[in-house]
Amino acid sequence: MAMPFTGCGRNESEPAGPVATIDPGTVGSISGTVTLTGTPPALKPIDMSASAACVQANKSPVVPPLVVTGENDGLANVVVYVKSGLGNYRFDAPKDPVILHQKDCMYEPHVVALMTHQRFEIENNDPTMHNVHPMPEHNRQWSTSQPVGSAALKSTFTRTEFAMPILCNVHPWMRAYGFVFTNPYFAVTSETGKFEIGNLPPGTYTVEAWQETYGTRDQTVTIGPKESKAVAFTFAALASRP
Repeated sequence: MAMPFTGCGRNESEPAGPVATIDPGTVGSISGTVTLTGTPPALKPIDMSASAACVQANKSPVVPPLVVTGENDGLANVVVYVKSGLGNYRFDAPKDPVILHQKDCMYEPHVVALMTHQRFEIENNDPTMHNVHPMPEHNRQWSTSQPVGSAALKSTFTRTEFAMPILCNVHPWMRAYGFVFTNPYFAVTSETGKFEIGNLPPGTYTVEAWQETYGTRDQTVTIGPKESKAVAFTFAALASRP
């Protein structure tokens, strides 16, 4: 089922003025890690008792994925992206879709990122009905029921979004976040906390890391032709959100 997301005015994915060209022989990369210092918060298990299907799907307690860490304090679900410094480039959307699963009455992954005009698909992998409810600021908001065994909901975004909540109106504990960019210079960390942003033209950039609980951290990074830079972002477990 196709659910178009539409906006008004100039398409944000189309640059204004002359379009710059990236020389593939000069591109570099930015890579690194995102870590958490201190003890992650102790979160209470989700109460799924209102849905027998959800209780049956989860044989052990499920805690909200607000802060997920791995080996060496790697921090998952962090969006790292080039915030500023890019020239006036045009980028084609990837052909492969970004897929958000509803599995065991949770959204997986918890954070998704994609480009404008890239296909976005939401699948129901559960033996119970869900209701998908994205809440964008710059695209049309919608809410659609997705019965058991139904086809994936398919759509695209024409405008950028930052930390867009994606809810389920049937199961109120279900929440994911979506990011939509006009360029491919972003990554979402796994529990390793590692990220890499490649094919960047030489320049000076502001790179931002966003985490649901702890807010954002920025760094300025300059890369020359064919240069790779390593950066590290650190969030503090006891810090308040900026």
